Amino acid sequence: MTPPQLTTRDRILNALQRLLVDEGSAAVTLERVAADAGVSKGGLLYHFKSKSDLYDGLARRFRLLEEERLAQARRTGVVEAFIRASQLESAESEAALWAMFTALRGVETLSEQARDDLMFIFRGWSEALHEAIDDPVTAEIVRLVGDGLFLSALSGLPLPRPEVIDGVLERLLEDSRETVNRSVTRSAEGPGRAPPPVAGGPPRG
Repeated sequence: MTPPQLTTRDRILNALQRLLVDEGSAAVTLERVAADAGVSKGGLLYHFKSKSDLYDGLARRFRLLEEERLAQARRTGVVEAFIRASQLESAESEAALWAMFTALRGVETLSEQARDDLMFIFRGWSEALHEAIDDPVTAEIVRLVGDGLFLSALSGLPLPRPEVIDGVLERLLEDSRETVNRSVTRSAEGPGRAPPPVAGGPPRG
């Protein structure tokens, strides 16, 4: 089957992403992005009126992709999907994501909406975990483990062996299932004393 043809908008955003990865935000100009995308400057300005608009468009594309992953995770299992998604596929992926995240977060002209879209990568998963896991402490433990794996991969720090990560995932799945079972038991027994509030870490973002 022939792959779908890229739209001009996606070609422009792909060119911006490659430029950020290869040379950083200082190299980004409208003329350079247009040339790398193979479009005229007028063609670029039809889709993006400024450099800030370019960054906003890329940040929104990240968010839309993450929303798709979260929707799939809610259907198949949030905890396992979160831990698996925290492991990057290759050294090339690590370099690209690290460059993208640091470059975009350092852009002074990035709008508040774009920053919010980028932070959704973290915040969205945190909200999904707290929805799926009854106990907020267990939800935060899962979040911190996943964040640790993700940031370690991004920064090039050594990761545990695959069999160790599998063991961690199995333990987290057991713990999260136990909190759901305890919640069901409490509901069947009737209302009891409310648990004390938990001071967890901030959500993703």
